[in-house]
Amino acid sequence: MTAFDDEQPLKLTREVAHKVGQDLSALSVDELRGRVEALQAEVARLNREIEAKSAHRGAADLLFKR
Repeated sequence: MTAFDDEQPLKLTREVAHKVGQDLSALSVDELRGRVEALQAEVARLNREIEAKSAHRGAADLLFKR
């Protein structure tokens, strides 16, 4: 098993698991909305991490004058 096992769904929360490309036809509107909310929260978390890493990179660039 690899660190990124494509056969395992992406777990967003304890209640919501989603795998990109999965069949959505059996899900209710409320379940779909819950997944959208969970995915939006995850996108926001990823963007915060990008911003933090970019800030660190910018500080390092200034320090080493790249």
